Amino acid sequence: MNPVETRLKALMREGLAGNAASYRMLLTELSGLLRAYFLRRLGSDRASDAEDLVQETLMAVHAKRATYDASLPFTPWLHAVARYKLIDHFRHSGRATLVPIETAADVLFSADDGHAAEARLDAGTVLAALPERSRRVVRQVKLEGLSIAEVSAQSGLSPSAVKVIVHRGLKVLALKFGKAPHRDDDA
Repeated sequence: MNPVETRLKALMREGLAGNAASYRMLLTELSGLLRAYFLRRLGSDRASDAEDLVQETLMAVHAKRATYDASLPFTPWLHAVARYKLIDHFRHSGRATLVPIETAADVLFSADDGHAAEARLDAGTVLAALPERSRRVVRQVKLEGLSIAEVSAQSGLSPSAVKVIVHRGLKVLALKFGKAPHRDDDA
């Protein structure tokens, strides 16, 4: 576990246990992290929107803190709250980001703050929605970067079967995590 995750999780647990100083420290540290998160997504020319989102997210963290499961990592929970606030902002402002299915894995499995350990935890959580074989094949192709031929040789599946498993796996993940497929994706 990385030091940032360890520190934030400890502060959150202490805050949930009633330590007001730890909770204040948590919210202060989250302000900086959230500011960077939103500025990366909105651009520096939208700093006032980023500040509004920081405040909205901190209020949501406070309001939803009882839903945090202290046995799980803290940062994926925080990123989910922040991501929903950002999506709400885009909905209200009329901005939309379209992601082609070919790059869905890059979006689903990217680390929001560059911490590889958190990305692995997020990817593991997302991939858990798939059956074992699909999970293994999608992980090998999209996360480990193996070619279709390499996965085919290792698994004994035909190259076309590997392609189908990856395509269907990504489609299931896109549906489960809120992006409806286009009609063209069914072909």
